[in-house]
Amino acid sequence: MTNHPIPTDLTGKTCIVTGANGGIGASAVEHFAAQGAQVFATDLGPQFTGDFDGADRVSYQAFNLLDADGLINCLAWIKSADPDVLFNNAAIFDMGTVLDADLAQYDRLFGLNVRSFYAVMQAAAQSMVAQNRAGSIINLASQAGHRGEALVAHYCATKAAVISYTQSAALALAPHHIRVNAISPGVIDTPMWQDVDALFAKFENKAPGQKKREVGEAVPLGHMGSPSDVAGTALYLASDLSSYVTAQTLCVDGGNVLR
Repeated sequence: MTNHPIPTDLTGKTCIVTGANGGIGASAVEHFAAQGAQVFATDLGPQFTGDFDGADRVSYQAFNLLDADGLINCLAWIKSADPDVLFNNAAIFDMGTVLDADLAQYDRLFGLNVRSFYAVMQAAAQSMVAQNRAGSIINLASQAGHRGEALVAHYCATKAAVISYTQSAALALAPHHIRVNAISPGVIDTPMWQDVDALFAKFENKAPGQKKREVGEAVPLGHMGSPSDVAGTALYLASDLSSYVTAQTLCVDGGNVLR
């Protein structure tokens, strides 16, 4: 009987994960490493710790992608890793309507969620082309990128830009056999939701925890998602299972966005 590798096997692959220190990013690191990949992870601050299969295949470097030198150094680090897969996950969230979301918030959100996101994607793509690698780039969008929200003006716009850049990059890189896709999570139960809930409490005069409960109950499947729901989709897009999938944005949202 012939032994066939499992379809999601990433043995021999190098995966880069940005925003790797918690929630979705940390789960993606664990999923990729468990499937045999060498994982290069980055975020602010010290490396997250965890006891998981393949942890010895994870190396970590801290970069501040909103700092000019930090971004330059990160791009050089990406190219030196010769990646097969990029999970372009680093992002920040803030809240404000068009009446009070000022340009300082705009610069911060667009600086990381669009400018640095684009530079990281470009560096990975340039490395893949230079090494003649048929790679996979996975960008983290959001359900907020599919529609405006009154209290989340700048964030929604940044994630709409991620979706657009994903489509353009996929078409540009298809001749090089590099696939580019995005994932649009819905409401995912990560540590960031504590901050998000606090902002909604402020802007909507809600009790602490009320918004988080409400958005979970409003999901058609009846609950918030988990980081592993998104990381599992990232694993699919990183693997040969998705070899004919490019220029797509996969909604992992329990049915919130119908497309």
